[in-house]
Amino acid sequence: MKSGFVGLIGRPNVGKSTLLNNMVGKKVAITSDKPQTTRNLIQGIYHDNDTQIVFVDTPGIHKPNHKLGKYLNRQAYYSINDVDVIVFIVDGSQSLGPGDKYVIDKLKEVSKPVILVINKIDKLKRDEILLKIEAYKDLYNFREIVPVSALKKDNIKTLLTVLKKYLTQNIKYYEDNQFTNKPLEFVLAEIVREKVFKLTSEEVPHSVACVTEHLEKNKNSYTVNVVIVVDRDSVKKIIVGAHGSKIKQIGIEARKDIEELLGSNVYLELFVKVVKKWRDKEKYLSEFGYKEFE
Repeated sequence: MKSGFVGLIGRPNVGKSTLLNNMVGKKVAITSDKPQTTRNLIQGIYHDNDTQIVFVDTPGIHKPNHKLGKYLNRQAYYSINDVDVIVFIVDGSQSLGPGDKYVIDKLKEVSKPVILVINKIDKLKRDEILLKIEAYKDLYNFREIVPVSALKKDNIKTLLTVLKKYLTQNIKYYEDNQFTNKPLEFVLAEIVREKVFKLTSEEVPHSVACVTEHLEKNKNSYTVNVVIVVDRDSVKKIIVGAHGSKIKQIGIEARKDIEELLGSNVYLELFVKVVKKWRDKEKYLSEFGYKEFE
């Protein structure tokens, strides 16, 4: 069997998580139109008859403004050094900018095969796609360049075929029914965080963490308690909403997705907790699952 680890890297909001979910065929990582959605190294596992690909979705590489941001960058750099193949994803609908060039400079420090994926080609005409390929191909010795639309699932099978060429005969890392390495508690908390992203304004998501505090399987249902952690009272008021309307809406949408995932009725309770400046406190970064990569 061919197997190996493939790291997905790129700037924030280029579509890494959407691409991961569509290659794996399961919702492994949350998605949002807001940047810096992914905060953890999330492994999604692709299986077929003769191949197992362990994808590692990383936080978007960006200029950090706090300890959490520095941690996210360290995670992404860690992925570069600890996988067999690197997939560098760019947003084809945006101009080549200094952020992409910064990532390319980091790639020059490693000796692993790098596949360039130009995402969001559904927004481009054919001649524009060709111009994008020309703009990138001289900046780095990419082994392959694959244009895709993660959202429309265009060229996903082609990308998987390309990646298989760079894997070797190896052990099977995970069982066939496993599609992520993350515990269920993590996945449930992430679903809640996704709904916070979706239903709140631009300034809220980056100051939010979600933690599953209680998960209990009953005879015909699950009981789930998730704490939404924010860094100031004003954000708590936004998430709770007038007379609790916003948090109720978050709970309704999150419960729907969780019930679909678990195939069972779910009793979901959400709580909002204020922890001042948690993104700059080592204690809370560790407690909320953001461990250091030195």
